Amino acid sequence: MASKHKRLRTYLLGLLLAFGLLLIIDRLPALATPKPPQTKGVVKTGNQQPATTLTSQSTIDPIIKLTEYQKRWVNDKSRFKIGKWSRQAGKSFATSLEAVIDCFEHPGTTWVFLSAGERQSKELMRTAAIHARAINAAITELTDSFKDENNKTEYKQLEILFPNGSRIIGLPANPSTARGHSANILLDEFAFHKDSREIWKALFPTVTRGYKIRIISTPQGKKNKFYELWTAKTLQIFDGHDYEHKGERGGYSKHNCTIDQAVELGLEIYDEDGVLIEPEDLRLALNDDEAWHQEYLVEFVDEATAWLPYDLIETVEDVRLLAEPSWVERLINEAVEHHALYKHLQSPPIFDPHWLQEEVPFIGDLHVGFDVARIRDLSIIWLDEDHSGIYVTRAAIALKKQPFGVQRNVLFAIMRLPRFRRGCIDQTGIGADIAERALEVFGPSRVEGITFTPANKEVLAHAIKQSFEDRKDMIPADQVIRQSLHSVKKTATETGHFRFDADRTEQIGHADHFWAKALAVIARSKANSGPVYVASRSKRESSSILRGYD
Repeated sequence: MASKHKRLRTYLLGLLLAFGLLLIIDRLPALATPKPPQTKGVVKTGNQQPATTLTSQSTIDPIIKLTEYQKRWVNDKSRFKIGKWSRQAGKSFATSLEAVIDCFEHPGTTWVFLSAGERQSKELMRTAAIHARAINAAITELTDSFKDENNKTEYKQLEILFPNGSRIIGLPANPSTARGHSANILLDEFAFHKDSREIWKALFPTVTRGYKIRIISTPQGKKNKFYELWTAKTLQIFDGHDYEHKGERGGYSKHNCTIDQAVELGLEIYDEDGVLIEPEDLRLALNDDEAWHQEYLVEFVDEATAWLPYDLIETVEDVRLLAEPSWVERLINEAVEHHALYKHLQSPPIFDPHWLQEEVPFIGDLHVGFDVARIRDLSIIWLDEDHSGIYVTRAAIALKKQPFGVQRNVLFAIMRLPRFRRGCIDQTGIGADIAERALEVFGPSRVEGITFTPANKEVLAHAIKQSFEDRKDMIPADQVIRQSLHSVKKTATETGHFRFDADRTEQIGHADHFWAKALAVIARSKANSGPVYVASRSKRESSSILRGYD
């Protein structure tokens, strides 16, 4: 029997390679995208349920196996369809597969994929291309760019062309990119789209003449268009094993799938050693009840206690910004090497990467917030650049479990930049030494150590919220940053005072991005100092603001 299975695996591998599909076979995953290197909590699928193979009039080779809830999604031909699925349940895999099959079977078909950002758009289009090659479609992949209707902002457009004239277009979502396409539409992770209501307003007329809409996401609070569409009229609903037909006019076909339901319908979850685990193991590792209910039980969590609600965070996000641009990795690597070489010396040489100021264009005044950690949480160096009163995030550098020598190297390299004006450093506990040394090197006019007392944390919390409400910031549309900013809650104490704090999680630490950004806000609120530059203060367009940010 083992020999027979081995010959079958060898045959399937040869078949896939012949199709040009670069996958690694191991009980062919039925849900997720091609199997990644396994880390703790990595999700993949198996064949607990009877195998269901996608076929379509014998035109598509039966290679890709689907779980029951993915099969239901692909086979549901309703014009308006919306899915609320758990994280890592194979959303992108199933939704892109449906579009590829449609393009393959119906010549001249067009689909437009709108994703939360450029990175997400690339990943979704990559998955679609894998599907297309799996069915032996001789596709052509193109990359193009275009400017919005005001000729100010440039966007990257990805395209897959099929031999039969069908095509799939991938774009980052905003009201400008949502206009002008008469096509079937897929809104990927729609709850995380900035300006979701404006996107929807611009988008919906494009499907007037019989085109289809597919919406899929994990929830993110109640103050977005995804929540409104999910709670709107219902045509039918698939909820785990359950099904109900309501038949409401104008209703959506709804697909709900929690992590527990996904496992019941075929999803398998493994730890880093390949041992099968249960959803409960993930819940215990996450150690965040609110995140568990939102990300895995797909509940619309009430934001009443969140100090920065999602809709406020969304107003200052920009999908073109990166939390860690390419220069950050180089800086960290060199800081680590320098520390390793000289850590045995009592007075090591100064770490001074000259390329940072020579190759990375910093054109505005720089302000730094540094939330210090060592073992449990994340050390975050938040770097803001002033563009005529708009503070654009140049980097949010995460230093997890790095020695203090490395952290100091990275921080001081940024503070030595000519444009650096002022920084605020968390000097609570383990941060005291770095804050003291920074004060000695750069002086009290440019560095301030802040102890995280309840009173100071309240000042920091109000400062960041006021800055966001005044639209003074542009930050990366990054999932980890978003969750960290949203994690801080304001709660009343027994003495009638207020406390600002967050639960500690493996993914976002202890709201470390929140406090680093708040420290950067405080840093810029004080008088500037340092070298004086004469520069034009003429109004800059957003495209010029973002120049050099990759």
